Amino acid sequence: MKKRPMKRDWIATAHTLSHALPYLQRYNDATIVIKLGGHAMGSDEGMESFARDVVLMRQVGVNPVVVHGGGPMINALLERLDIRSEFVNGKRVTDAATMEVVEMVLSGLVNKRIVQAINRQGGMAVGLSGKDANLMICERTDPALGLVGTPAEVNPRLLHTLFSSDMIPVIAPLGAGRAGETFNVNGDTAAGAIAAALKADRLLLLTDVSGVRNEAGEVMTELRAEDIRRMTRDGVISGGMIPKTETALAAVEGGTRAVVILDGRAPNACLLELFTEHGAGSLIRPD
Repeated sequence: MKKRPMKRDWIATAHTLSHALPYLQRYNDATIVIKLGGHAMGSDEGMESFARDVVLMRQVGVNPVVVHGGGPMINALLERLDIRSEFVNGKRVTDAATMEVVEMVLSGLVNKRIVQAINRQGGMAVGLSGKDANLMICERTDPALGLVGTPAEVNPRLLHTLFSSDMIPVIAPLGAGRAGETFNVNGDTAAGAIAAALKADRLLLLTDVSGVRNEAGEVMTELRAEDIRRMTRDGVISGGMIPKTETALAAVEGGTRAVVILDGRAPNACLLELFTEHGAGSLIRPD
């Protein structure tokens, strides 16, 4: 019988799987919250790859929770419907008409696209919003911003029920008000609040940058909360990275073991971060 030659990529795959064993054991039964940003969703191929990674995580004993955004999709539909937005200090005012579009896009179009992608890869994803089972009770962030909310209470009982049935929650960042309102919640803020309530092992913030950079422009692979506060005071962390690091600080202070800011456009970013020695972004731990 003729033997097939061992191809180098087969050997590399076996080597990678072998070295992943300690990390697979470490994260068995761990809860991992993943914030999937609108820009990180990318192409259909990128979504398929992300979904496959999430299903693999569930298959090896991880409890993944996906919290998604959808800003670009909301903007596109508002423009098509000729609904003009007002801004206060750079933040969109969410009036009743805008809220209808936000809920339509987040709970409908975006949420179901992710759910379908995961289920197509053999997972059992369930689409939710923060309104379901009072998962996320919110208070108005600022009256000038209209129906924009900040999580005041997160009730993760429903998520634990889904974990016990091997299901993967996919959550749209909408919250319920105490008087029956629907609130639009920043996706990063929602993910951080949910991760803290679950005492998650990791919150992965998938974005369009490689991580937190130092004064020399190099990506920092590991930081403490105090490093983040110092770099923000010194102006090293600025612009769009500030909301990300603020979310990270709130999450670790609320009980999340660590937060990772990483480039969601990179192939297999979540698997590289969790199951390899070198990781894939900037890991932020509490002090």
